[in-house]
Amino acid sequence: MSSSSVPAQTLPADDGVVLRPMTADDLAQTHALSEEQRWPHRPADWAQSFAHAEGIVAERDGQIIATAQRWRWGPRHATIGLVIVTPACQGRRIGHRLMSALLDGLDNHTVLLHATAEGRGLYERLGFVRTGEIRQHQGIAQPTPLIALPTGWRLRPAGLNEAEDLRRLDAQARGMPRDALIDDLLASADACVVLDDDGEARGFAMLRRFGRGHVIGPVVAPDAESAKALIAHLAGINAGHFTRIDIDFDSGLAEWLESIGLLRVDAPTTMVRGAPLTTPPGGPTLFAIVTQAMG
Repeated sequence: MSSSSVPAQTLPADDGVVLRPMTADDLAQTHALSEEQRWPHRPADWAQSFAHAEGIVAERDGQIIATAQRWRWGPRHATIGLVIVTPACQGRRIGHRLMSALLDGLDNHTVLLHATAEGRGLYERLGFVRTGEIRQHQGIAQPTPLIALPTGWRLRPAGLNEAEDLRRLDAQARGMPRDALIDDLLASADACVVLDDDGEARGFAMLRRFGRGHVIGPVVAPDAESAKALIAHLAGINAGHFTRIDIDFDSGLAEWLESIGLLRVDAPTTMVRGAPLTTPPGGPTLFAIVTQAMG
């Protein structure tokens, strides 16, 4: 997606702050903003997210002091994330101006984000409502007992030739189409495992480099036990290394993740503006998200 789709550069406000579209040349400065917040994102994580994003930055005296991104998925859905205002400039409505710019043109979209406790009030004032909670778990992955699957079900490595099945499963489970993102993740993941039911892909999970080590996500499965089987397999592959997973709190996986050494460290709020996300009844469930920014 081109950053040219966000509103054009604004005139300086009374405080000298100018908003403009984000470009790839800004990634070093926006990464520095996330480091200032002690977020774990690597430059490579920023580059991968921006490859699918429309971003905006706030500048004052030529210095980037705030940033945010949106990802448009198909004609009716979007996510918003990586909303950062440098601490020295917080409390001056810069975050509100960034969000208003990103929401421009999304009136007919379902917009998803994951809010920190500090940001939730702003998002509520902009029309977002709470729909759930994400639980961030992380730690040193341990060798994990494998989860038994029903007769005829098995785990197998994903092939690049089955990207179409993974796109379909992700779209059904997330409630929005993210074809280009799934293709990118499949191509760059350290491991992607498919839940196979007599030759039919019923779920999948990816192990990817991110932040301080690796992240498991997305995880798409028909039920909690098969989601555990996918996660246990990837946690075993990454045993002895830092591993993170961000789950839907309603997934019922939190206690099990704690038992395998992945402890809860954060609980952002899931919020939606516009029509609720819908998934087909009886279809696959998204047990773990890609990132808190992209959903």
